[in-house]
Amino acid sequence: MIRTLTTAAAVTLIACAPALAQEKKTVLGIDTAKKIAAGCVAKAKAEGWRMNIAIVDDGGNLKYFERMDGSFRGSIEIAQLKANTSSMFPFPSKMLGEIAQRVPGIAHVPGLVTFEGGVPIKTAGGEHIGAIGVSGASSEQDGLCAQAGLDAARDDLK
Repeated sequence: MIRTLTTAAAVTLIACAPALAQEKKTVLGIDTAKKIAAGCVAKAKAEGWRMNIAIVDDGGNLKYFERMDGSFRGSIEIAQLKANTSSMFPFPSKMLGEIAQRVPGIAHVPGLVTFEGGVPIKTAGGEHIGAIGVSGASSEQDGLCAQAGLDAARDDLK
């Protein structure tokens, strides 16, 4: 009886081994998120822009947020929507706008932003680990600021 139970337990463990294995996944750390935001703030200050900066993980969960003095209150939500949009797709929110020109209905999906300022955060190997959303200036300037943030953390994303 004990031998039968031991054999059954061993077979079960062997059969379940793949299910017990954990997938290795890169996670966006808070220090990297802060470095991205700091790079964006530095660019905004240099240009005289007042920005709201949202950093989310790959699930769209807010990881870090920074609101510069004098930035528009309404841009808080826009920055978060841009970040969420780019966390759902492996490309910038601007590209979704280009897609919306060919597929007009996509522009009406609640929560999606189809203009510049949302950029995915990817590792050097291309793993999508989050996104940054920036709002407070023109959409083009928002996109430049977001890219400056990513450039500031390039070494952390290797």
